[in-house]
Amino acid sequence: MWQMDATDKAIINGLQGGLPICEQPYLAMAKQFDISEDELLARLKNLLEQKVLTRFGPMYQIERMGGAFSLAALKVLEEDYEQVAEAVNALPEVAHNYRREHAFNMWFVLATETPSGIGKAIAKIEAETGYPVFNLPKEKEFFVGARFTA
Repeated sequence: MWQMDATDKAIINGLQGGLPICEQPYLAMAKQFDISEDELLARLKNLLEQKVLTRFGPMYQIERMGGAFSLAALKVLEEDYEQVAEAVNALPEVAHNYRREHAFNMWFVLATETPSGIGKAIAKIEAETGYPVFNLPKEKEFFVGARFTA
């Protein structure tokens, strides 16, 4: 079974502070870990493939740009799950979708260019799936970091 080593942990810890703003950010970051840029990129790819990281990309304060985020959930019958997931995932407003062991078994994030886009996306999902969407708009933002010790 694959396990993270001290360098993987240091990479995850280091990336939570952001990439350096420069011409070659991966090279600059790699130097912090005393590895090559190619090795850093290979390790990032492996962390994604191993599902240690589910996403690697920038985090935006979308509200500051006029947009909106919202967490949403559905209670989907098992026999409809795949079809509903396909319909939900086809929408460009759906940032990611997770299956949960819960009465609300489908959870996804909506990201829209305007706050009114959330309601429109929800209406579209409800119309296409026949399931009501439980909307959980953000009231307060928290940053939860995952820090590892070597």
